[in-house]
Amino acid sequence: MSNVTKKDLVEKISERTGLTQVDTKIVVECFLDSMSKALQEGTNIEIRGFGRFKVKKKRARTARNPRTNQYIQVEAGYKPVFEASKELRNRVNAAAGL
Repeated sequence: MSNVTKKDLVEKISERTGLTQVDTKIVVECFLDSMSKALQEGTNIEIRGFGRFKVKKKRARTARNPRTNQYIQVEAGYKPVFEASKELRNRVNAAAGL
């Protein structure tokens, strides 16, 4: 399996919509920027049939570096999380033959 890049998305969307790749790139970048800003503000994003993006708070903890066996303190912070919808999970499993 290979990765799909933003360029790949722009090309595929451009082919399907008939928009130029330049216009499509602007739309994709605006979409991603809007999602990033919403997550930065702590707002959850739900795209029905696809999934939900949200921000989870991570507590401070002590972690161990496996190479040096040294313990370090990891500060509290936030982590963006994606939860796939049931419909998306079903489509992925069907494509995988499960």
